[in-house]
Amino acid sequence: MTKRTISVTLLALGIGLSVSAPARAQIASQVDESGKLVFVNSEPAGHSPHRSTPPGFHLSKSSEAASNSEAGTTAEVIPPDRLERIVRDASARHNLDPALVKAVIGVESNWNPAAVSRKGALGLMQLIPTTAGRFGVGNAFDPAQNVEGGTSYLRSLLDRYHGDLELTLAAYNAGPGAVERSGGIPNIPETRSYVQKVTETYFRPDSGRDPSFAGPRRTRIRQDVDDNGRVVFTNE
Repeated sequence: MTKRTISVTLLALGIGLSVSAPARAQIASQVDESGKLVFVNSEPAGHSPHRSTPPGFHLSKSSEAASNSEAGTTAEVIPPDRLERIVRDASARHNLDPALVKAVIGVESNWNPAAVSRKGALGLMQLIPTTAGRFGVGNAFDPAQNVEGGTSYLRSLLDRYHGDLELTLAAYNAGPGAVERSGGIPNIPETRSYVQKVTETYFRPDSGRDPSFAGPRRTRIRQDVDDNGRVVFTNE
Protein backbone atom coordinates (compact mmCIF):
# COMPACT_ATOMS: atom_id res chain seq x y z
CA MET A 1 0.00 0.00 0.00
CA THR A 2 1.46 3.38 -1.00
CA LYS A 3 1.93 6.30 1.38
CA ARG A 4 -0.73 8.22 -0.54
CA THR A 5 -3.24 5.37 -0.12
CA ILE A 6 -2.51 5.14 3.62
CA SER A 7 -3.01 8.90 4.06
CA VAL A 8 -6.33 8.87 2.25
CA THR A 9 -7.52 5.87 4.25
CA LEU A 10 -6.64 7.46 7.60
CA LEU A 11 -8.32 10.73 6.57
CA ALA A 12 -11.53 8.88 5.63
CA LEU A 13 -11.47 6.96 8.90
CA GLY A 14 -11.04 10.18 10.88
CA ILE A 15 -13.96 11.81 9.12
CA GLY A 16 -16.15 8.77 9.72
CA LEU A 17 -15.38 8.77 13.46
CA SER A 18 -16.05 12.46 13.82
CA VAL A 19 -19.41 12.14 12.08
CA SER A 20 -20.52 9.03 13.94
CA ALA A 21 -19.63 10.27 17.47
CA PRO A 22 -22.81 11.69 19.03
CA ALA A 23 -22.72 15.24 20.31
CA ARG A 24 -23.47 15.66 24.00
CA ALA A 25 -26.39 18.05 24.25
CA GLN A 26 -26.90 20.36 27.21
CA ILE A 27 -30.38 21.22 28.42
CA ALA A 28 -30.96 24.94 28.91
CA SER A 29 -33.98 26.60 30.44
CA GLN A 30 -35.63 29.90 29.64
CA VAL A 31 -38.98 31.64 29.96
CA ASP A 32 -40.53 32.44 26.59
CA GLU A 33 -42.62 35.47 25.67
CA SER A 34 -45.85 33.79 26.72
CA GLY A 35 -44.47 33.04 30.20
CA LYS A 36 -43.86 29.33 29.64
CA LEU A 37 -40.79 27.66 31.13
CA VAL A 38 -39.05 25.98 28.20
CA PHE A 39 -36.29 23.36 28.33
CA VAL A 40 -34.29 22.84 25.13
CA ASN A 41 -31.33 20.63 24.33
CA SER A 42 -29.11 23.49 23.17
CA GLU A 43 -28.06 26.66 24.90
CA PRO A 44 -29.37 29.94 23.44
CA ALA A 45 -26.72 32.47 22.61
CA GLY A 46 -25.84 34.64 25.57
CA HIS A 47 -27.94 32.53 27.93
CA SER A 48 -26.60 31.06 31.16
CA PRO A 49 -27.98 27.49 31.49
CA HIS A 50 -30.15 26.35 34.38
CA ARG A 51 -30.70 29.81 35.79
CA SER A 52 -34.27 30.59 34.74
CA THR A 53 -37.10 30.04 37.21
CA PRO A 54 -40.86 30.29 36.83
CA PRO A 55 -42.21 33.84 37.18
CA GLY A 56 -42.92 34.69 40.80
CA PHE A 57 -40.52 32.05 42.16
CA HIS A 58 -37.73 33.73 44.10
CA LEU A 59 -35.16 31.05 44.70
CA SER A 60 -31.58 30.70 45.81
CA LYS A 61 -28.59 29.80 43.65
CA SER A 62 -28.74 26.48 41.84
CA SER A 63 -27.06 23.39 43.25
CA GLU A 64 -24.45 21.08 41.80
CA ALA A 65 -27.24 19.08 40.21
CA ALA A 66 -28.56 22.04 38.23
CA SER A 67 -25.15 22.87 36.82
CA ASN A 68 -24.37 19.25 35.96
CA SER A 69 -27.64 18.03 34.44
CA GLU A 70 -27.44 15.43 31.72
CA ALA A 71 -28.72 15.87 28.21
CA GLY A 72 -32.20 15.15 26.98
CA THR A 73 -33.17 14.41 23.43
CA THR A 74 -36.37 16.41 23.13
CA ALA A 75 -37.54 19.82 24.24
CA GLU A 76 -40.02 19.98 27.10
CA VAL A 77 -42.37 22.87 27.74
CA ILE A 78 -43.72 23.17 31.27
CA PRO A 79 -46.01 26.14 31.94
CA PRO A 80 -45.25 27.84 35.26
CA ASP A 81 -48.85 27.48 36.37
CA ARG A 82 -48.57 23.69 35.96
CA LEU A 83 -45.44 23.61 38.13
CA GLU A 84 -47.20 25.79 40.69
CA ARG A 85 -50.20 23.45 40.72
CA ILE A 86 -48.02 20.34 41.05
CA VAL A 87 -46.20 21.81 44.05
CA ARG A 88 -49.39 23.11 45.66
CA ASP A 89 -51.28 19.83 45.30
CA ALA A 90 -48.43 17.62 46.50
CA SER A 91 -47.77 19.95 49.43
CA ALA A 92 -51.44 19.80 50.46
CA ARG A 93 -51.48 16.00 50.31
CA HIS A 94 -48.49 15.79 52.63
CA ASN A 95 -49.25 18.77 54.87
CA LEU A 96 -46.22 20.79 53.81
CA ASP A 97 -45.78 24.48 53.21
CA PRO A 98 -45.53 24.95 49.41
CA ALA A 99 -42.87 27.60 50.01
CA LEU A 100 -40.65 24.98 51.66
CA VAL A 101 -41.07 22.60 48.74
CA LYS A 102 -40.22 25.42 46.32
CA ALA A 103 -37.12 26.26 48.33
CA VAL A 104 -35.96 22.64 48.18
CA ILE A 105 -36.60 22.42 44.44
CA GLY A 106 -34.79 25.70 43.82
CA VAL A 107 -31.65 24.59 45.62
CA GLU A 108 -31.79 20.99 44.42
CA SER A 109 -32.31 21.50 40.68
CA ASN A 110 -33.07 25.17 40.00
CA TRP A 111 -36.40 23.95 38.55
CA ASN A 112 -34.82 21.78 35.86
CA PRO A 113 -36.90 18.56 35.62
CA ALA A 114 -34.11 16.91 33.60
CA ALA A 115 -31.37 17.60 36.16
CA VAL A 116 -29.03 14.72 36.98
CA SER A 117 -26.31 15.19 39.59
CA ARG A 118 -22.89 13.59 39.50
CA LYS A 119 -24.15 11.26 42.23
CA GLY A 120 -27.13 10.17 40.15
CA ALA A 121 -29.91 12.15 41.82
CA LEU A 122 -32.73 12.86 39.39
CA GLY A 123 -35.25 15.54 38.51
CA LEU A 124 -36.77 18.50 40.29
CA MET A 125 -36.29 17.25 43.86
CA GLN A 126 -33.15 15.23 43.04
CA LEU A 127 -34.32 11.78 44.06
CA ILE A 128 -31.77 8.99 44.06
CA PRO A 129 -33.15 5.86 42.37
CA THR A 130 -33.58 3.92 45.63
CA THR A 131 -35.56 6.76 47.20
CA ALA A 132 -37.62 7.18 44.04
CA GLY A 133 -38.47 3.47 44.09
CA ARG A 134 -39.29 3.56 47.79
CA PHE A 135 -41.91 6.25 47.22
CA GLY A 136 -43.38 4.77 44.05
CA VAL A 137 -41.78 7.09 41.51
CA GLY A 138 -41.59 5.25 38.20
CA ASN A 139 -40.26 8.17 36.16
CA ALA A 140 -38.18 10.62 38.18
CA PHE A 141 -38.08 13.03 35.24
CA ASP A 142 -41.85 13.44 35.29
CA PRO A 143 -42.45 16.61 37.35
CA ALA A 144 -45.63 15.37 39.01
CA GLN A 145 -44.15 12.01 40.01
CA ASN A 146 -40.90 13.57 41.16
CA VAL A 147 -42.55 16.20 43.35
CA GLU A 148 -44.96 13.62 44.78
CA GLY A 149 -42.06 11.37 45.75
CA GLY A 150 -39.95 14.26 47.04
CA THR A 151 -42.71 15.69 49.20
CA SER A 152 -43.50 12.22 50.58
CA TYR A 153 -39.87 11.82 51.57
CA LEU A 154 -39.66 15.32 53.02
CA ARG A 155 -42.80 14.69 55.09
CA SER A 156 -41.40 11.41 56.42
CA LEU A 157 -38.21 13.15 57.50
CA LEU A 158 -40.08 15.97 59.21
CA ASP A 159 -42.06 13.38 61.15
CA ARG A 160 -38.90 11.44 61.98
CA TYR A 161 -37.18 14.52 63.41
CA HIS A 162 -40.29 15.89 65.14
CA GLY A 163 -40.55 18.96 62.92
CA ASP A 164 -36.88 20.00 63.22
CA LEU A 165 -36.42 21.63 59.84
CA GLU A 166 -32.63 21.77 59.85
CA LEU A 167 -32.22 18.10 60.74
CA THR A 168 -34.83 17.25 58.11
CA LEU A 169 -32.94 19.13 55.41
CA ALA A 170 -29.62 17.64 56.51
CA ALA A 171 -31.12 14.16 56.22
CA TYR A 172 -32.64 14.99 52.82
CA ASN A 173 -29.16 15.92 51.61
CA ALA A 174 -26.86 13.45 53.39
CA GLY A 175 -29.25 10.72 54.49
CA PRO A 176 -30.76 9.93 57.91
CA GLY A 177 -27.85 7.65 58.77
CA ALA A 178 -25.36 10.50 58.52
CA VAL A 179 -27.54 12.71 60.72
CA GLU A 180 -27.92 10.06 63.39
CA ARG A 181 -24.23 9.12 63.39
CA SER A 182 -23.27 12.76 63.92
CA GLY A 183 -26.02 13.54 66.43
CA GLY A 184 -27.02 16.61 64.41
CA ILE A 185 -26.13 18.24 61.12
CA PRO A 186 -23.17 16.26 59.76
CA ASN A 187 -19.89 18.13 59.52
CA ILE A 188 -20.00 17.87 55.74
CA PRO A 189 -19.46 21.20 53.93
CA GLU A 190 -21.95 20.34 51.17
CA THR A 191 -24.65 19.41 53.68
CA ARG A 192 -24.12 22.46 55.89
CA SER A 193 -24.20 24.71 52.83
CA TYR A 194 -27.35 22.99 51.59
CA VAL A 195 -29.19 23.44 54.89
CA GLN A 196 -28.21 27.10 54.97
CA LYS A 197 -29.31 27.76 51.38
CA VAL A 198 -32.70 26.12 51.76
CA THR A 199 -33.50 27.73 55.11
CA GLU A 200 -32.40 31.16 53.90
CA THR A 201 -34.58 30.78 50.81
CA TYR A 202 -37.54 29.54 52.83
CA PHE A 203 -37.35 32.28 55.47
CA ARG A 204 -36.84 35.15 53.05
CA PRO A 205 -39.59 37.78 53.36
CA ASP A 206 -40.71 37.23 49.76
CA SER A 207 -40.77 33.41 49.86
CA GLY A 208 -44.51 33.17 50.47
CA ARG A 209 -43.87 31.12 53.61
CA ASP A 210 -46.93 30.18 55.64
CA PRO A 211 -46.01 30.78 59.32
CA SER A 212 -48.58 28.19 60.40
CA PHE A 213 -46.37 25.41 59.03
CA ALA A 214 -43.17 26.32 60.83
CA GLY A 215 -42.21 28.70 63.58
CA PRO A 216 -39.21 31.00 63.62
CA ARG A 217 -35.79 29.50 63.06
CA ARG A 218 -34.52 27.90 66.21
CA THR A 219 -31.01 27.67 67.55
CA ARG A 220 -30.49 24.12 68.68
CA ILE A 221 -28.66 23.54 71.96
CA ARG A 222 -26.22 20.65 72.07
CA GLN A 223 -25.10 18.95 75.26
CA ASP A 224 -21.49 17.76 75.51
CA VAL A 225 -19.14 16.55 78.21
CA ASP A 226 -15.68 18.15 78.18
CA ASP A 227 -12.35 16.55 79.11
CA ASN A 228 -12.87 17.48 82.77
CA GLY A 229 -16.22 15.73 82.94
CA ARG A 230 -18.24 18.95 82.94
CA VAL A 231 -21.53 19.12 81.07
CA VAL A 232 -21.35 21.91 78.50
CA PHE A 233 -24.25 23.29 76.48
CA THR A 234 -23.41 24.89 73.17
CA ASN A 235 -25.32 26.04 70.09
CA GLU A 236 -24.39 24.62 66.68
